[in-house]
Amino acid sequence: MDEGTTAAAAGAGAGAGGGIALDTVARFVDIAVDALAQAREEIDALNVYPVPDGDTGTNMYLTVVAARDAIRDAQADPSAERGAILTGLARGALLGARGNSGVILSEMLGAVVRRIAAATREEHNATVIADALRQASIASYAAVGEPVEGTMLTVLRAAADAAAVRADKPGARSSDVLADAAAAAREALGHTPEQLAVLAQAGVVDAGGRGLSVILDAAETVLTGRRPIPVTAPLGSHAIPVPHVATAGADLCEDGPAYEVMYLLDAPDDVAPGLRARLGELGDSVVVVGGDGLWNVHVHTDDVGAAIEAALEDGRPHRIRVTHFAEQIARQEAQKAPAETPAQPALPALAGRTVVAVAAGPGLAVLFEEAGAVVVPGGPGRRPSTGELLEAITACGAKEVVVLPNDEPTVRAALAAASTAEADHGARGLRVAVIPTHAQVQGLAALAVHEPGRAFDQDVTEMTATARHVRHGAVTIAARQAMTMAGPCEPGDALGVIAGDFAVVGDELGSVALVVLDRLLAAGGELVTLVGGVDSGELADRATAWVEEFHPHVDVVVYDGGQERYPLLMSVE
Repeated sequence: MDEGTTAAAAGAGAGAGGGIALDTVARFVDIAVDALAQAREEIDALNVYPVPDGDTGTNMYLTVVAARDAIRDAQADPSAERGAILTGLARGALLGARGNSGVILSEMLGAVVRRIAAATREEHNATVIADALRQASIASYAAVGEPVEGTMLTVLRAAADAAAVRADKPGARSSDVLADAAAAAREALGHTPEQLAVLAQAGVVDAGGRGLSVILDAAETVLTGRRPIPVTAPLGSHAIPVPHVATAGADLCEDGPAYEVMYLLDAPDDVAPGLRARLGELGDSVVVVGGDGLWNVHVHTDDVGAAIEAALEDGRPHRIRVTHFAEQIARQEAQKAPAETPAQPALPALAGRTVVAVAAGPGLAVLFEEAGAVVVPGGPGRRPSTGELLEAITACGAKEVVVLPNDEPTVRAALAAASTAEADHGARGLRVAVIPTHAQVQGLAALAVHEPGRAFDQDVTEMTATARHVRHGAVTIAARQAMTMAGPCEPGDALGVIAGDFAVVGDELGSVALVVLDRLLAAGGELVTLVGGVDSGELADRATAWVEEFHPHVDVVVYDGGQERYPLLMSVE
């Protein structure tokens, strides 16, 4: 179905009641993903506020990708009801939100779909959309500890105001409302440097506002059938400038907090105001969004431990991510391409299928290479950049590439590299799939079922399913005092990791490893894989003996991975 046909179908009865079709919502998310994929690098380049870490476009893109995947999964269930599908989209955005801009965007999307889900047949769709944008604006301002004008908050408010004005006019259609909202967003975006000095100093519009404008253009496209304004074209009379200061980088953030801390929080629905206040005393860029017992928390701070402990009185923080801004900015500076590059020779034709795998140690690298993968060195402390992954994808010469990040923080870089590779080489037929493996052992399991003779989509599906069914854990030594999910730890304590969370604190690595194994095997299993790291000693032998004694029908495979920080990696299949 082409865009014009889709627009006609979606717009039928747009001025009357009947509700906004789920297919329309799903198509909007698809178009938004494609538009952000094209605009991602431009938005990243505009990113100087609140921290010039150059990832706003990537974060917004990944947040909408998570929403898209969630609604697809929900629609795949034939018994799923409309409300559950829309709730799935909102929850997917919440769980997949990345960075300050992504967390705020997840709250905006959640407010919009909640209003759409609550619409009655008697309501005009134009009114519903206008009210959804209004509620999204209110919710996003409320979610931010100290709202700042000249940001994506300002851009959305302008869009919501314009939508309300149009919806009040007789005969207004939903397509008219979105067209006016998108135009108002573009206009407001052009004025953001007048509201925020750091933008004027860098010569850019707000990155988050630009991303939101791209998303509203996508929404307009769904209902009008008109193609969105090209992401590289001027926005009305306001051209999108390119940063003209030498790295708006460290100079603009040297006095600010050193770390970005994010985590999910299982807690009651009345905790948000108090948590925002406590985090506001520890740093800035505080955002707490969510509800129904699950919150996504974001803060920029110098005290990582205190930012996590601030949530402990309310509930259980998990999936904790900490980013050191100075290191992130330095990596991005190192990745910048030179202004001029020599002419490139004609590129050879692409052929075949290759797996690109991130390996955390020399032994693991050998295992992946022996299985036919192209290896990119990585792991905690030396995770590969988007540029390194992009080079591996494009240099292998394959027409079909499967990427195994094998580390949760690396998944984001892999997705960005994959979208860039397909954008740059799509005309040559390049297809790239990222399997979100969060552990080295998941990557090993996925690669074990890789079959180049299968159709690409089938191969990716089989590898993904295998990786998802792997229960994984590890042991390590605490480097500093901290509060973990298993309680407080001191430097030198043995820590057990299960599915990415610190789940066991003990005095000795061997005993902690056995506790982790016992929990991994609690649901059964046929194969245990053990990967010894640097200075692993007899950990693998001890774990093997324990499995043979208490689970004699389970096979054990042992490898020398040579990874640092984690003396033993474990998995159960």
